[in-house]
Amino acid sequence: MNGGRKMRIDSEVQRASGVFGKQQCNNKTSTAENSAFPQSSKKVYLKTDDMLFSGGNGTGLSFYIKYAEESTEENPVVIAKGVDENGKEFEQKININDINLRNASFVEMSALEAHCNVDRGNSLTSFPQETGRMGLNDRCDLVSSFEKVIQDMKKLGKYDLQMFYMRSMNTYLNLAKNKKA
Repeated sequence: MNGGRKMRIDSEVQRASGVFGKQQCNNKTSTAENSAFPQSSKKVYLKTDDMLFSGGNGTGLSFYIKYAEESTEENPVVIAKGVDENGKEFEQKININDINLRNASFVEMSALEAHCNVDRGNSLTSFPQETGRMGLNDRCDLVSSFEKVIQDMKKLGKYDLQMFYMRSMNTYLNLAKNKKA
């Protein structure tokens, strides 16, 4: 009886693994060609204690952020290292005080979010979803992006998300205002 149950489970594992492009062979996993699920590898950085941030977005952009040696409380500076959406390695030095909310890259926005410990709610980020399509060198007007998603959430009746994005936008606007003061 128990042997029959094991056989049924094994056959389900083999059938499911074939669909997803993996086959079990002597306790080793090997990749099989499957055009429905093309295989690609992405570099992912696991967050360590000395990192402010580790992550990326939906383009394949993946990076981590640490404070630079010359960083001070009055002039915070971070180093971002990772791979862009094409798998090419990069390193950027970012002065937090110089980030322009009206013309910021995803890496700069992530540095600001991490440095200021902005509330992400139950999400991976406090940013509007459109930032998930930004490449390394793409820039966006973060304030306009927030305004658009706030209006969209209002139209959809998603008032909890509308409030979350309003809080996030106000957090960034207050940070910018405090920098100028």
